[in-house]
Amino acid sequence: MITVGMNYHVIAGKQESFEEKFASVLTALNGAEGHDNSSLWKDVADDASYMITSEWSDEQAFKDFIQSDAFRAVTNWGKEEILSDRPRHKIYKH
Repeated sequence: MITVGMNYHVIAGKQESFEEKFASVLTALNGAEGHDNSSLWKDVADDASYMITSEWSDEQAFKDFIQSDAFRAVTNWGKEEILSDRPRHKIYKH
């Protein structure tokens, strides 16, 4: 089992759009082989900063997901319209 922290910083004023889009991301995650559960977290000190924590059966299952068409379909919009910086992912092994 691993936990992945996916960190995102959005353009000011786009927070609501990002939060709404998370529903689509969650649907894609829930359909992924090896995915257990995910949650969206918001930084209280910076309301444009978010983290998605996601639990996976193993690191390869996560890597397969982020290389998938399903992942690209829900994230490509964000690079151009929502995110102010490049997303960062960190893997925490149990």
